Amino acid sequence: MTKRSTGRYERIVIGGEKIAAFIPIDLPPKKPPLVIEGDLATRLQQTEKALARLDLAGEMVPSLDWFIYAFVRKEAVISSQIEGTQATLVDLLAFEAEDQPATNAEIEEVCNYLDALNFARAQLSAKRGLPLSIRLLNEAHKRLMQGVRGADKQPGEVRRSQNWIGGSRPGNAVYVPPPPHMLGDLLGEFEKYIHAGNGLPNLVRAGLLHVQFETIHPYLDGNGRIGRLLIALLLEHWGLLKAPLLYLSLYFKRNRDEYYRRLNLVRLEGDWEGWIEFFLEGVATIADEAVASARELFTLVGTNRASVLASETASVSAVRLFELLPRHPVLTVASAVKLIGASKPTATRAIETLVEAGILVETTGKKRDRSFAYQAYLDRLRVGTELELPR
Repeated sequence: MTKRSTGRYERIVIGGEKIAAFIPIDLPPKKPPLVIEGDLATRLQQTEKALARLDLAGEMVPSLDWFIYAFVRKEAVISSQIEGTQATLVDLLAFEAEDQPATNAEIEEVCNYLDALNFARAQLSAKRGLPLSIRLLNEAHKRLMQGVRGADKQPGEVRRSQNWIGGSRPGNAVYVPPPPHMLGDLLGEFEKYIHAGNGLPNLVRAGLLHVQFETIHPYLDGNGRIGRLLIALLLEHWGLLKAPLLYLSLYFKRNRDEYYRRLNLVRLEGDWEGWIEFFLEGVATIADEAVASARELFTLVGTNRASVLASETASVSAVRLFELLPRHPVLTVASAVKLIGASKPTATRAIETLVEAGILVETTGKKRDRSFAYQAYLDRLRVGTELELPR
């Protein structure tokens, strides 16, 4: 690879210290231009096939809503964990089963991510909704930061002060993004690139835009989560996937050190090729895992459905409740009453039938206010969402 310049440094003074802030060159990469050929072209073809398999899996499953529900929540948890949130997928599902306002700050952060993602997707699908733009990302950011850590850092607004990554101050930071007075032009060009093709495949362009967003770092907080959300929005907006079934936070979490190394190599050496190879490998890996997960979960549900129907205490209410479990894998008697529109005794008997069939497991060990989990389903779904042990 020929080393290329990807930007320049501007000297600024913060707190009496002279700092070198990085100003990226507008996309696409230039001098030399990024060319997808050789091994990189092969990697792109393999990744496109992996996405096609995922699209096909989404079309073939009986209920696509199950997976949209599950994968969106998994992404919300993992993307928040990368930023230090200590909530798990089971924590989120248990909270949703209670149907109460969030009182746990960790859960509230995850719920905010869900709100931001759902808002952005709804806007893009609405006839009069916001287009994929900085304004849309600002609105998503406002929802992401509402009432949680960073709520005092201009939610929904491009920063008006200098930020930095790593270190206790800009002077010893690992990376210093562009100064605020340059963000208008940089974000304007960023938005133009979203809507102007340049001959590069859209999958590659999604990878370029993610790095450029992280390099610009336009918010005082929440940049990582919005940058990862951007990838999902681009894949769906450009028709690379018909449904939002692929999220890269799990891949970035598993390969965190390599992820940051690749971002730095783009800024320091212009190694866009190395980043794109890493990005495409991540898309292919997560797509293949999503296909395997879809197959495994539907096989499990089919097997369990047969068990319910064969149960001596099977009832219409029990079957109805079972069919709702993939979207409500953690529940209480109260939530079951609402789900199937039945009385408390009827809902209780439905739960007991599913417990006897080995499908639901009581998780609290209490006699009152008990919770139940579709444990086998959760065990497969929550892979990758466990909290990491301290290094």
